[in-house]
Amino acid sequence: MKNEQNGLEGFKQMTQTKNMGKIGIAALLLASTAVAGCAGKKTGEEAVPENKKKDPYELHLYAPGVSEKEFNERWKKTIGEKFPHISIKFTTSGNGNSIADLVSRGEIPDLYRIDIPTIRTNYLDMNLAYDLRDTIKKYKYDMSRFNKVFTQEIVDVIGTGAVYGLPVPPYFPQVLYYNKDLFDKFGVQYPTDGMTIDEVYELAKKMSRTDGGTVYRGFSANTMAFMRDNPYSHPILDPKADGLSGQERWKGLFETLKRFYEIPNNPIAKTVGEENNAFAKGNVAMQINQHNIYLVIPEEVNWDLVSAPLLNGAPKMMGLRGPAYWSITNQSKHKDEAFEVMMAMLSDEVQMQDSKIGIPTTLNSKEIQAVLGKEHPVYSNKNMNALNKFPPIPASPKRDPNLMDLPLVTQQNTMSGQFQKVATNQTDINNALREADELLKKALAAEKEKAGK
Repeated sequence: MKNEQNGLEGFKQMTQTKNMGKIGIAALLLASTAVAGCAGKKTGEEAVPENKKKDPYELHLYAPGVSEKEFNERWKKTIGEKFPHISIKFTTSGNGNSIADLVSRGEIPDLYRIDIPTIRTNYLDMNLAYDLRDTIKKYKYDMSRFNKVFTQEIVDVIGTGAVYGLPVPPYFPQVLYYNKDLFDKFGVQYPTDGMTIDEVYELAKKMSRTDGGTVYRGFSANTMAFMRDNPYSHPILDPKADGLSGQERWKGLFETLKRFYEIPNNPIAKTVGEENNAFAKGNVAMQINQHNIYLVIPEEVNWDLVSAPLLNGAPKMMGLRGPAYWSITNQSKHKDEAFEVMMAMLSDEVQMQDSKIGIPTTLNSKEIQAVLGKEHPVYSNKNMNALNKFPPIPASPKRDPNLMDLPLVTQQNTMSGQFQKVATNQTDINNALREADELLKKALAAEKEKAGK
């Protein structure tokens, strides 16, 4: 299975496949169209004025990680019907199209899909940032539509109160996948929503065995996502100091996960990547992973899912990798129009259609949440309500804006790499955490030197 960092490639794979038995939104998207709302009919949600013979112009929309096919099938029709005078110039990342490339060529977009891990380097530091607060007031836009966890994260990451974007689906909640055929084979009851980590551990012991010369593992985890999106919402890098945050909490997380890999017949895979993809092989009974619309599980794996297990002392909330955000650049000459397009792309109608094909909504709407996956050929037969069992957990505390930060990819790779060494008995937990602290400090020092600080 693939994490969201490989989302674009995963989406391409799914749009190329004709096999409707695999997870993926592309097959259904090809037969679906976005539902267009009526212009100018709602206040707050989409206060878009009626279009009356407006002069045509081009709006440049830049969405890194989103294929043109995905953009066309989720948003293009809605934009075209609401704004016939606007032509969209769509750009995605890759092949010389990083935001730095666009800026250097003088092709700064009007609308930009930004991401929390890169908001500083790819938006703020490039002087592209535009605070939406005045525009939100002008349009009387109802921010309470969104789950506050998502709107608060983008405010907290900067710490100035500025609102630099509105949350766009998808986000990636933690769930527990399980292989129904393996539980049937060994006569063990399926996992259920709301289980604790201790209950999952007991199931893992029952399901870890050798049968007919084949080793069947009881448990696996996407260890990178588990560490980064842990159910305590505990940060990797200390928000107030250089180094690893709260080593005792990390020790507990390592201990919680390591015991699963000490179960006979349940060894961790040789690499982090192999372990993250272990469930797709068909000999693993359960895996903690993300619900990821770009993730592919082979047709032959008869799977379902339940809510991610609750950890001791953690709130009854769902760990997750948060969404991206539609933002406007400071250089745009069409800020109002860009905001109107943004409102249309985040409308109830569009998010309802997204939800039906398995894309979790960023809105509070129970109605939209309830139809999750209902029109998807695979998800419609799964326990998709597992994603609504617990509310999303607030994002982990952000780094003090006055301190040097590290890219999230550096942080997450540090922790998953250190856990891999622990689980493969290359080192113990205390040494692994000390080394993690040293690696983070070393990476910070390199960033400071690069920045001339």
